[in-house]
Amino acid sequence: MENADDREQGALERLLLAHLEEQRRARRWGIFFKTLGFIWLFLLIAILASRDTGDFVATRPHTGLIAIEGEIGGKEGVYADDVIEALNNAFDNKHAKAVVLRINSPGGSPVQAGQIYDEIRRLRAKHKDKPVYVVVDDICASGGYYIAAAADKIFVDKASLVGSIGVLMDGFGFTETLKKLGVERRLLTAGDHKGFLDPFSPLDPRDVAHARQLLDEIHRQFIQVVRQGRGNRLRDHPDLFSGLIWNGTRSIELGLADGLGNLHYVAREVVKAEDIVDYTPQESLADRLARRLGEAVGRALAPHARLGLR
Repeated sequence: MENADDREQGALERLLLAHLEEQRRARRWGIFFKTLGFIWLFLLIAILASRDTGDFVATRPHTGLIAIEGEIGGKEGVYADDVIEALNNAFDNKHAKAVVLRINSPGGSPVQAGQIYDEIRRLRAKHKDKPVYVVVDDICASGGYYIAAAADKIFVDKASLVGSIGVLMDGFGFTETLKKLGVERRLLTAGDHKGFLDPFSPLDPRDVAHARQLLDEIHRQFIQVVRQGRGNRLRDHPDLFSGLIWNGTRSIELGLADGLGNLHYVAREVVKAEDIVDYTPQESLADRLARRLGEAVGRALAPHARLGLR
Protein backbone atom coordinates (compact mmCIF):
# COMPACT_ATOMS: atom_id res chain seq x y z
CA MET A 1 0.00 0.00 0.00
CA GLU A 2 1.03 3.54 -0.72
CA ASN A 3 1.96 5.27 2.50
CA ALA A 4 1.28 8.88 3.40
CA ASP A 5 4.78 10.03 2.50
CA ASP A 6 4.48 8.57 -1.01
CA ARG A 7 1.11 10.22 -1.52
CA GLU A 8 2.46 13.54 -0.33
CA GLN A 9 5.47 13.26 -2.61
CA GLY A 10 3.27 12.39 -5.60
CA ALA A 11 0.99 15.33 -4.94
CA LEU A 12 3.99 17.62 -4.69
CA GLU A 13 5.37 16.31 -7.99
CA ARG A 14 2.02 16.83 -9.70
CA LEU A 15 1.84 20.34 -8.32
CA LEU A 16 5.33 21.16 -9.57
CA LEU A 17 4.56 19.70 -13.01
CA ALA A 18 1.35 21.72 -13.20
CA HIS A 19 3.25 24.86 -12.23
CA LEU A 20 5.91 24.21 -14.89
CA GLU A 21 3.20 23.63 -17.51
CA GLU A 22 1.48 26.86 -16.52
CA GLN A 23 4.78 28.73 -16.91
CA ARG A 24 5.30 27.19 -20.36
CA ARG A 25 1.80 28.27 -21.44
CA ALA A 26 2.36 31.79 -20.12
CA ARG A 27 5.68 31.97 -21.95
CA ARG A 28 4.12 30.79 -25.20
CA TRP A 29 1.30 33.37 -24.92
CA GLY A 30 3.86 36.06 -24.12
CA ILE A 31 5.86 35.17 -27.23
CA PHE A 32 2.63 35.13 -29.27
CA PHE A 33 1.50 38.59 -28.13
CA LYS A 34 4.97 40.07 -28.54
CA THR A 35 5.15 38.68 -32.08
CA LEU A 36 1.68 40.04 -32.84
CA GLY A 37 2.73 43.43 -31.50
CA PHE A 38 5.82 43.50 -33.70
CA ILE A 39 3.71 42.56 -36.74
CA TRP A 40 1.27 45.42 -36.06
CA LEU A 41 4.15 47.82 -35.55
CA PHE A 42 5.75 46.71 -38.82
CA LEU A 43 2.46 47.14 -40.68
CA LEU A 44 1.97 50.61 -39.19
CA ILE A 45 5.48 51.67 -40.20
CA ALA A 46 4.92 50.29 -43.70
CA ILE A 47 1.65 52.20 -44.06
CA LEU A 48 3.20 55.46 -42.88
CA ALA A 49 6.20 54.96 -45.13
CA SER A 50 4.00 54.34 -48.15
CA ARG A 51 2.09 57.53 -47.41
CA ASP A 52 5.23 59.59 -47.06
CA THR A 53 6.73 58.41 -50.35
CA GLY A 54 3.71 59.61 -52.29
CA ASP A 55 4.02 56.64 -54.67
CA PHE A 56 0.76 55.57 -56.26
CA VAL A 57 0.01 52.18 -57.72
CA ALA A 58 -3.28 53.08 -59.41
CA THR A 59 -3.22 51.39 -62.78
CA ARG A 60 -6.90 51.68 -63.69
CA PRO A 61 -8.83 54.74 -64.88
CA HIS A 62 -9.60 56.91 -61.88
CA THR A 63 -10.23 60.41 -60.60
CA GLY A 64 -7.23 62.00 -58.92
CA LEU A 65 -8.07 63.76 -55.65
CA ILE A 66 -6.02 66.48 -53.93
CA ALA A 67 -7.40 67.89 -50.69
CA ILE A 68 -6.71 71.52 -49.76
CA GLU A 69 -7.81 71.76 -46.15
CA GLY A 70 -7.23 74.70 -43.84
CA GLU A 71 -5.38 77.98 -44.07
CA ILE A 72 -3.12 78.47 -47.09
CA GLY A 73 0.39 78.67 -45.65
CA GLY A 74 -0.91 78.47 -42.08
CA LYS A 75 0.62 76.62 -39.15
CA GLU A 76 -1.44 73.48 -39.71
CA GLY A 77 -2.59 74.39 -43.19
CA VAL A 78 -1.62 73.98 -46.83
CA TYR A 79 1.75 74.69 -48.45
CA ALA A 80 2.31 75.31 -52.14
CA ASP A 81 5.21 72.84 -52.43
CA ASP A 82 3.04 69.98 -51.13
CA VAL A 83 0.13 70.77 -53.45
CA ILE A 84 2.43 71.24 -56.44
CA GLU A 85 4.04 67.85 -55.78
CA ALA A 86 0.60 66.24 -55.61
CA LEU A 87 -0.52 67.99 -58.81
CA ASN A 88 2.47 66.70 -60.74
CA ASN A 89 1.94 63.16 -59.43
CA ALA A 90 -1.68 63.21 -60.54
CA PHE A 91 -0.97 64.72 -63.95
CA ASP A 92 1.92 62.33 -64.61
CA ASN A 93 -0.29 59.27 -64.01
CA LYS A 94 -1.84 58.48 -67.37
CA HIS A 95 -4.66 56.58 -65.64
CA ALA A 96 -5.88 59.71 -63.85
CA LYS A 97 -8.63 60.99 -66.13
CA ALA A 98 -9.04 64.27 -64.25
CA VAL A 99 -7.80 66.05 -61.16
CA VAL A 100 -10.24 67.20 -58.50
CA LEU A 101 -9.19 69.74 -55.88
CA ARG A 102 -11.38 69.37 -52.83
CA ILE A 103 -11.13 72.77 -51.15
CA ASN A 104 -12.17 73.69 -47.65
CA SER A 105 -10.18 76.82 -46.88
CA PRO A 106 -10.86 80.37 -45.60
CA GLY A 107 -7.78 81.68 -47.42
CA GLY A 108 -4.30 82.61 -46.32
CA SER A 109 -1.04 83.56 -48.00
CA PRO A 110 -1.43 85.24 -51.42
CA VAL A 111 2.06 84.02 -52.33
CA GLN A 112 1.30 80.35 -51.61
CA ALA A 113 -2.09 80.61 -53.33
CA GLY A 114 -0.51 82.29 -56.36
CA GLN A 115 2.13 79.57 -56.71
CA ILE A 116 -0.53 76.86 -56.71
CA TYR A 117 -2.66 78.82 -59.19
CA ASP A 118 0.27 79.24 -61.58
CA GLU A 119 1.15 75.54 -61.42
CA ILE A 120 -2.41 74.48 -62.18
CA ARG A 121 -2.45 76.76 -65.21
CA ARG A 122 0.92 75.39 -66.37
CA LEU A 123 -0.15 71.76 -66.03
CA ARG A 124 -3.48 72.39 -67.73
CA ALA A 125 -1.67 73.88 -70.72
CA LYS A 126 0.75 70.94 -70.82
CA HIS A 127 -1.93 68.24 -70.41
CA LYS A 128 -4.82 69.61 -72.43
CA ASP A 129 -6.76 66.34 -72.21
CA LYS A 130 -6.80 66.25 -68.40
CA PRO A 131 -9.27 68.71 -66.85
CA VAL A 132 -9.07 70.17 -63.35
CA TYR A 133 -12.22 70.52 -61.27
CA VAL A 134 -12.76 72.07 -57.86
CA VAL A 135 -15.25 70.73 -55.33
CA VAL A 136 -16.01 73.11 -52.46
CA ASP A 137 -16.91 71.74 -49.05
CA ASP A 138 -17.81 74.29 -46.35
CA ILE A 139 -15.80 77.28 -47.54
CA CYS A 140 -13.67 78.43 -50.46
CA ALA A 141 -12.75 82.03 -49.74
CA SER A 142 -9.97 84.48 -50.52
CA GLY A 143 -6.76 82.46 -51.06
CA GLY A 144 -8.85 79.30 -51.41
CA TYR A 145 -10.87 80.89 -54.20
CA TYR A 146 -7.67 82.31 -55.72
CA ILE A 147 -6.63 78.66 -56.28
CA ALA A 148 -10.09 77.55 -57.42
CA ALA A 149 -10.15 80.18 -60.17
CA ALA A 150 -7.50 78.17 -62.04
CA ALA A 151 -9.80 75.17 -62.51
CA ASP A 152 -11.90 74.29 -65.55
CA LYS A 153 -15.05 74.15 -63.42
CA ILE A 154 -16.04 74.78 -59.81
CA PHE A 155 -18.72 72.72 -58.06
CA VAL A 156 -20.27 73.75 -54.75
CA ASP A 157 -22.88 72.72 -52.24
CA LYS A 158 -25.85 75.08 -52.02
CA ALA A 159 -24.72 76.07 -48.51
CA SER A 160 -20.99 76.41 -49.28
CA LEU A 161 -19.40 79.81 -48.65
CA VAL A 162 -17.63 81.20 -51.71
CA GLY A 163 -15.83 84.41 -52.63
CA SER A 164 -14.26 87.01 -50.33
CA ILE A 165 -12.20 88.43 -53.19
CA GLY A 166 -10.28 90.97 -51.18
CA VAL A 167 -7.10 91.51 -49.16
CA LEU A 168 -6.50 92.51 -45.57
CA MET A 169 -3.66 93.37 -43.24
CA ASP A 170 -4.64 93.13 -39.59
CA GLY A 171 -3.04 93.94 -36.27
CA PHE A 172 -3.50 95.79 -32.97
CA GLY A 173 -2.35 99.05 -31.45
CA PHE A 174 -1.18 99.24 -27.82
CA THR A 175 0.09 102.84 -27.48
CA GLU A 176 -2.63 103.97 -25.05
CA THR A 177 -2.24 100.78 -23.02
CA LEU A 178 1.48 101.43 -22.62
CA LYS A 179 0.78 104.97 -21.41
CA LYS A 180 -1.65 103.74 -18.76
CA LEU A 181 0.85 101.17 -17.58
CA GLY A 182 3.66 103.69 -17.50
CA VAL A 183 5.70 101.68 -20.02
CA GLU A 184 8.02 103.44 -22.46
CA ARG A 185 8.49 102.00 -25.94
CA ARG A 186 12.14 102.03 -27.03
CA LEU A 187 12.41 101.13 -30.71
CA LEU A 188 15.74 101.66 -32.45
CA THR A 189 15.85 101.30 -36.23
CA ALA A 190 18.17 101.87 -39.16
CA GLY A 191 15.87 103.02 -41.95
CA ASP A 192 12.99 105.48 -41.72
CA HIS A 193 10.29 102.81 -42.07
CA LYS A 194 11.93 99.77 -40.45
CA GLY A 195 9.38 99.98 -37.62
CA PHE A 196 6.59 99.73 -40.22
CA LEU A 197 3.20 99.44 -38.45
CA ASP A 198 4.81 98.61 -35.11
CA PRO A 199 1.85 97.91 -32.76
CA PHE A 200 3.53 99.67 -29.83
CA SER A 201 4.18 102.93 -31.69
CA PRO A 202 1.73 105.57 -33.00
CA LEU A 203 0.56 105.07 -36.57
CA ASP A 204 2.61 106.92 -39.15
CA PRO A 205 0.35 108.23 -41.96
CA ARG A 206 3.10 107.44 -44.46
CA ASP A 207 3.11 103.80 -43.33
CA VAL A 208 -0.67 103.61 -43.61
CA ALA A 209 -0.58 105.03 -47.14
CA HIS A 210 2.10 102.54 -48.16
CA ALA A 211 0.15 99.63 -46.64
CA ARG A 212 -2.99 100.65 -48.52
CA GLN A 213 -1.01 100.81 -51.76
CA LEU A 214 0.31 97.29 -51.15
CA LEU A 215 -3.17 95.97 -50.45
CA ASP A 216 -4.61 97.66 -53.56
CA GLU A 217 -1.89 96.17 -55.77
CA ILE A 218 -2.43 92.65 -54.44
CA HIS A 219 -6.20 93.10 -54.74
CA ARG A 220 -5.80 94.03 -58.41
CA GLN A 221 -3.68 90.90 -58.94
CA PHE A 222 -6.40 88.83 -57.27
CA ILE A 223 -9.10 90.33 -59.48
CA GLN A 224 -6.96 89.72 -62.55
CA VAL A 225 -6.50 86.00 -61.87
CA VAL A 226 -10.22 85.57 -61.15
CA ARG A 227 -11.14 87.29 -64.42
CA GLN A 228 -8.50 85.22 -66.23
CA GLY A 229 -9.81 81.99 -64.78
CA ARG A 230 -13.56 82.59 -64.92
CA GLY A 231 -13.73 84.70 -68.08
CA ASN A 232 -17.17 85.62 -69.38
CA ARG A 233 -18.87 83.37 -66.82
CA LEU A 234 -18.60 86.22 -64.29
CA ARG A 235 -21.70 88.37 -63.89
CA ASP A 236 -21.52 92.14 -63.63
CA HIS A 237 -22.12 92.92 -59.95
CA PRO A 238 -20.84 95.96 -58.03
CA ASP A 239 -19.83 93.87 -54.98
CA LEU A 240 -18.24 90.98 -56.83
CA PHE A 241 -14.70 91.99 -55.85
CA SER A 242 -15.56 93.83 -52.63
CA GLY A 243 -14.56 91.03 -50.25
CA LEU A 244 -18.13 89.83 -49.68
CA ILE A 245 -18.88 86.12 -49.46
CA TRP A 246 -21.87 84.26 -50.92
CA ASN A 247 -23.53 80.89 -50.47
CA GLY A 248 -23.15 78.20 -53.13
CA THR A 249 -26.41 78.90 -54.93
CA ARG A 250 -25.70 82.62 -55.18
CA SER A 251 -22.10 81.98 -56.26
CA ILE A 252 -23.41 80.04 -59.26
CA GLU A 253 -25.71 82.94 -60.19
CA LEU A 254 -22.73 85.34 -60.02
CA GLY A 255 -20.52 83.08 -62.14
CA LEU A 256 -18.09 82.32 -59.32
CA ALA A 257 -19.06 78.64 -59.56
CA ASP A 258 -20.50 76.39 -62.27
CA GLY A 259 -22.91 74.03 -60.56
CA LEU A 260 -23.91 71.94 -57.59
CA GLY A 261 -22.03 68.73 -56.89
CA ASN A 262 -19.86 66.85 -54.40
CA LEU A 263 -16.70 64.81 -54.95
CA HIS A 264 -18.44 61.55 -55.78
CA TYR A 265 -20.90 63.24 -58.13
CA VAL A 266 -18.07 64.86 -60.07
CA ALA A 267 -16.07 61.62 -60.26
CA ARG A 268 -19.11 59.60 -61.37
CA GLU A 269 -21.05 62.01 -63.60
CA VAL A 270 -18.47 64.52 -64.85
CA VAL A 271 -15.16 62.66 -65.03
CA LYS A 272 -16.82 59.29 -65.67
CA ALA A 273 -14.21 57.59 -63.48
CA GLU A 274 -15.88 56.56 -60.24
CA ASP A 275 -12.72 55.19 -58.61
CA ILE A 276 -10.98 57.92 -56.61
CA VAL A 277 -7.25 57.92 -55.78
CA ASP A 278 -6.03 60.37 -53.15
CA TYR A 279 -2.80 62.09 -54.19
CA THR A 280 -2.74 64.42 -51.18
CA PRO A 281 0.76 64.25 -49.62
CA GLN A 282 0.91 63.02 -46.05
CA GLU A 283 3.49 65.02 -44.10
CA SER A 284 5.96 62.96 -42.07
CA LEU A 285 6.67 63.70 -38.42
CA ALA A 286 10.22 64.88 -39.26
CA ASP A 287 8.92 67.23 -41.95
CA ARG A 288 6.28 68.60 -39.59
CA LEU A 289 8.82 69.32 -36.88
CA ALA A 290 11.22 70.97 -39.34
CA ARG A 291 8.44 73.12 -40.74
CA ARG A 292 7.28 74.27 -37.32
CA LEU A 293 10.84 75.16 -36.40
CA GLY A 294 11.15 77.26 -39.56
CA GLU A 295 7.85 79.00 -38.82
CA ALA A 296 8.95 79.81 -35.28
CA VAL A 297 12.20 81.33 -36.55
CA GLY A 298 10.32 83.29 -39.21
CA ARG A 299 7.86 84.71 -36.69
CA ALA A 300 10.71 85.70 -34.39
CA LEU A 301 12.51 87.55 -37.18
CA ALA A 302 9.45 89.16 -38.79
CA PRO A 303 6.64 89.28 -36.24
CA HIS A 304 4.62 91.90 -38.13
CA ALA A 305 4.65 90.30 -41.60
CA ARG A 306 1.02 89.19 -41.64
CA LEU A 307 -0.19 90.17 -45.03
CA GLY A 308 -2.61 87.64 -46.43
CA LEU A 309 -5.88 86.75 -48.08
CA ARG A 310 -8.47 85.44 -45.65
